[in-house]
Amino acid sequence: MRASRFVVAALAVALALPLTACAGPQGPAGADGAAGAAGATGAPGPTGAPGPAGPQGSSGGGATGATGATGPAGPQGIPGVPGAPGAPGAPGDDGAPGAPGVGDSALFYAVMPPDNSEGVATGADVQFPQDGPTTSPGTLRVNESVFALAEIGVYRITFRVPVIESGQLQIMLDGVAVPYAIAGRATGTSDISLTTLVRTTTTETLLSVRNPSGNPSSLTITNFAGGSQASSATLLIELVKAG
Repeated sequence: MRASRFVVAALAVALALPLTACAGPQGPAGADGAAGAAGATGAPGPTGAPGPAGPQGSSGGGATGATGATGPAGPQGIPGVPGAPGAPGAPGDDGAPGAPGVGDSALFYAVMPPDNSEGVATGADVQFPQDGPTTSPGTLRVNESVFALAEIGVYRITFRVPVIESGQLQIMLDGVAVPYAIAGRATGTSDISLTTLVRTTTTETLLSVRNPSGNPSSLTITNFAGGSQASSATLLIELVKAG
């Protein structure tokens, strides 16, 4: 009796539970389904490292292009270090003498004795054989009595000659007497002297101081005039105005 109760109870529990079918074996794989739509593009990945340089390409066979226009000059560079001084050059040739300037002068003189020892004959020129100071390259000695005035212009002429006799002395230009340029004395033993202006009209005019032709006697130049020292005669030529 008691065993029948256990069977009935077990049967009742079994009837109360749902019935579960047992799984069968797995069937074969089905065919692939259609491809789905493309998904959204993903974010860019990081840049890769540069690859190695490729080999040098061959030169093209095209003709050389025309030269381009010259570009503008660049800025001035900074000065370089000065070089060492060069060796002095050889002296150049002397230049031609310049024309005499206004105020140029030249002095010529004689000392008695021994100069003018034979006196000055009528028609002869006084000798001034010695050269004094000069600032003029344009007044040149021709001989002991004659002097060349290089420039055309106005000159101041001053002469002084001590003589014993009465007489006269006159300035000559190219052998022609200058009428107003004459000085003399009647008596005594003083100097014959004169300062005057003369004008030249040609270059290289010749000047002298002459005992004029027609005078009665020659002139004796005084030695040791007034003392024991030799006396002097002087001729000063000054360019006052050129041209």
